[in-house]
Amino acid sequence: MKQILCLSYLPWQARPNRTQQLLSRLSDVQVLFFEPPAPKGAAPEQGRRVRSHITVYTLPAPLLPRLSRPSLLRRNQSKAVDFVQGVMARHKFRDPVLWCTCPDQAVYLDWLAYRGLIYDCHREWGEEYLDQESDLVCHAEVVFAASPGLVQRLSPCSDNIALLPNGVNPRMFQQSQPMVPAGLADLKGRKVFARVGDWTRHVELEPLLAAAKAHPEWMFLLIGPITRPLAEQLGQMPNVVLTGPVNAVELPDYLSLSCVLFDLNRRDLQGSDIISPRIYEYLATGKPIVLMGEPGEPEVFPDLVYTATNPSEFLQRLELALMEPPELAVTRRLSFAQQSSWANRAMEVNRILESTGLF
Repeated sequence: MKQILCLSYLPWQARPNRTQQLLSRLSDVQVLFFEPPAPKGAAPEQGRRVRSHITVYTLPAPLLPRLSRPSLLRRNQSKAVDFVQGVMARHKFRDPVLWCTCPDQAVYLDWLAYRGLIYDCHREWGEEYLDQESDLVCHAEVVFAASPGLVQRLSPCSDNIALLPNGVNPRMFQQSQPMVPAGLADLKGRKVFARVGDWTRHVELEPLLAAAKAHPEWMFLLIGPITRPLAEQLGQMPNVVLTGPVNAVELPDYLSLSCVLFDLNRRDLQGSDIISPRIYEYLATGKPIVLMGEPGEPEVFPDLVYTATNPSEFLQRLELALMEPPELAVTRRLSFAQQSSWANRAMEVNRILESTGLF
């Protein structure tokens, strides 16, 4: 049986992240999934069987985490490595494939026995991680990069980089009889524009505010966790509805209320060409989509979405999307989402690992 030891940047969660989506779909493999230490006071169950082939363990909490003395860092690393090695012995893992998701996991390379290394680069990391990420990329048999920009960024360190964009579960967003979420029944039949994602100070709100002011008859459904200052600001607008966090299973029901889906720029992601899984979920609904882009940058999916670069264009694109003839681009969006399914992404991962001899 093939074995993978995964060091995850994020904990195992109800709304599956990229790592979970890929590992859950690999066949004929046993996975030990190590998530980061739990917050202080939390005590997650160790050895949770989340899939028939995936067992989750939580790394031990570091000693005095706020201190960064070299001696203390080495003790914390040794503590984590001893824990991982103990779990490996218990599950009879010998020389598994090591799957890393974060540059600071490079410290494990000299401590663990593994037969091959995979680095899945799903985001851009800061300059402070440059040396660690270089080590991971240089030692990896395979590097998966979520965007062409990441491929270019990592290519000086390796020739074994494969483009692996994010994906989607298309069938989740193609329900024939969606349920109307509680408290939102009065949105049915209205012109509703929806966005999914965190609402923080990084989100550039100007296009949304301008559109909501220009069309008070439109409703803007803002789905996702929101900071208090933004909740106070946006909650005062009569045509803005804040839902807060939404369960992944219920998300398609919320999106079914919308006529158009949209996304806004984030200041902390400026210049990034990584396509969020959220956009693939939008495509899986078949609905018109309006995205904010950066001036001078290539449009994202130009034949599938409407792109704007300033608040005035954003309003125009919303109006165009609202008037889009039925079925104009629905089939193309649905087809693209199907091709971008996590199942297809996992098949590509499996093919590459077999071709490189890791599987």
